[in-house]
Amino acid sequence: MRRTVFNEDHEAFRETLRAFIEAEVVPVHDEWFAAGQAPREFYYKLGELGLFGINVPEEFGGAGMESHKFEAIQYEETSRAGVSFGGSGVHVLLALPYIKMLATDEQKKRFLPKFVSGEEMWAIAMTEPGTGSDLAGMKTTAKLSEDGTHYVLNGAKTFITGGVHADKVIVCARTAAPTAEDRRHGISLFAVDTKSEGYSVGRKLDKLGLKTSDTAELAFVDVKVPVEDLLGEENKGFYYLGANLPSERWGIAFGAYAQAKAAVRFAKQYVQERTVFGKPVAHFQNTKFELAACDSARRGVIRTVEEDQ
Repeated sequence: MRRTVFNEDHEAFRETLRAFIEAEVVPVHDEWFAAGQAPREFYYKLGELGLFGINVPEEFGGAGMESHKFEAIQYEETSRAGVSFGGSGVHVLLALPYIKMLATDEQKKRFLPKFVSGEEMWAIAMTEPGTGSDLAGMKTTAKLSEDGTHYVLNGAKTFITGGVHADKVIVCARTAAPTAEDRRHGISLFAVDTKSEGYSVGRKLDKLGLKTSDTAELAFVDVKVPVEDLLGEENKGFYYLGANLPSERWGIAFGAYAQAKAAVRFAKQYVQERTVFGKPVAHFQNTKFELAACDSARRGVIRTVEEDQ
């Protein structure tokens, strides 16, 4: 099937990204895998390449685009090479939509230039040790100080992607109790500086997959968060989460497609090289059937995606 969703600019980006991956990632990816994370310095290279600024307005140092297509190409190219960019995906796919939607102009001037350059890496902290899918049940609190200048943050988060290297974390916390009519009421979002006193990173979690993505436990003990770092309106955080989580789900879905495409490619390469009973495994009829079925499913997925543009 001839693809029509990408234009010449997209394909030029693909070529640049593929060359970057071959030069900067493939030779060292096994080291990242063993370490359980990509090195922090690598994210500066992604910033220099322009990956963090594609969807950031030009006035804040970005390219000013509104498209997932460049991210889609990134998924395809990293999967094609069998590598990843560590925990950097959360920086753009998860954190950026909240900044663009909720930050004031003053906040954007403070946050976005360093976001684009990679000087400040962002993550988002929702999940808690006792709260996963039921975000309305979170226990982390942020109480406004008596003088009204800051919030005092207390609690813990877990399974936070990018949590080890993050410089800023969007922390979801309760600023008010839930109401009888709406238990989702009372959650607010804060842009928390990870260098703040009382903020600590606990274990870097070992996982079955996503081996180069740093995933951490976070703890907050009387962390002072300036009122200027509240994102959006107080107590409306749950609804902001509901508005932006579909972006994350899109990334997971397209990433799965890209990995499936790469898996078929790697399998085809293997069966062409592997010899059994004096001939390549690819020459056996059943191998052809299985690979054709896998690739047919993969093609059906991408046809659905691209026809829905």
